[in-house]
Amino acid sequence: MKRIISPSVLSADFGHLADDIAMLDRSEAEWVHIDVMDGVFVPNISFGFPLMPPIRKGTKKVLDTHLMIVNPEKYIERFAKAGADIVTIHLEATDDLHGAIATIKKAGVKAGVSIKPKTPVSAIVPYLNELDLVLIMSVEPGFGGQSFIEGSTEKVAELRREIDRCGSQAMIEIDGGITLDNAAEVYAAGCEVLVAGSTVFASPDPEETIHKLLNVIDKR
Repeated sequence: MKRIISPSVLSADFGHLADDIAMLDRSEAEWVHIDVMDGVFVPNISFGFPLMPPIRKGTKKVLDTHLMIVNPEKYIERFAKAGADIVTIHLEATDDLHGAIATIKKAGVKAGVSIKPKTPVSAIVPYLNELDLVLIMSVEPGFGGQSFIEGSTEKVAELRREIDRCGSQAMIEIDGGITLDNAAEVYAAGCEVLVAGSTVFASPDPEETIHKLLNVIDKR
């Protein structure tokens, strides 16, 4: 199964963001994760449209854009035009998920849906054949640096079974508390994309840490 690392720039050094983006562009990470928070859906505010073009200019990597915002339909097209390759919205943030997914696809980018820790996998099952990506939150969305929530690996395994059962092509991504200590078990459960923020950017050698995250071995 393919392995992809998507470092979250929420944990980057904003005083030297260009340097951090250049590092990611050199690294083995295939994606760059961009967390967009509105202070309404989640209790924090992060960057939005103005930051997208310089990140897009600074890297050829896939821009993996995670919208933690209410009424995401209103902003999908703008994020696509700003350089997003994937737009992921939250199941819990819209009253018309089918319509929102269609809006993402109409914008010409890949469609992802994320579910919060307390949202069961069963809630996303009816949409699996419409999606390119399902993002499981393994922490409560809104802040970086949180610890991995127990039971998230089992949630990945359940989602993998459902994807295989229905023949969906959706990839599984996980976000929150990913470290060198738990990456292997998450891969083994069927996850393909790991979002890593502080694990990468707090490391003395982020590029080497990305390499290690890609190559961890499940020793259980």
